[in-house]
Amino acid sequence: MSATLPIEIDVTSVKELLDAGSDFLLLDCRQPGEYQTANIAGATLIPMREIPSKLAELGTQDKHIVVHCHHGGRSLQVTHFLRNQGFANVQNMSGGIDAWSQIIDPTVPRY
Repeated sequence: MSATLPIEIDVTSVKELLDAGSDFLLLDCRQPGEYQTANIAGATLIPMREIPSKLAELGTQDKHIVVHCHHGGRSLQVTHFLRNQGFANVQNMSGGIDAWSQIIDPTVPRY
């Protein structure tokens, strides 16, 4: 199964998906402490190291998944990992929650 979506998606496009009520999983791969500090409403927290053991929780392999972390590094690794596991429609939210805070929602704390 080849990927049909670009590997990265910008925060503005993710906001548009959320506002439209699109059926996708916003996956936060940061640590619980980071999530408590700052998070995006509707995101599902599964820390990066737990993802291999929780693949069944992600839904079908054709589900649209957008992964984010703090700046986009860890989530890009998770995106590559998930694509290698057969999840074809996984994208990395470029810039992470830091970009989200700067561009989309300034009430989300930066750290």
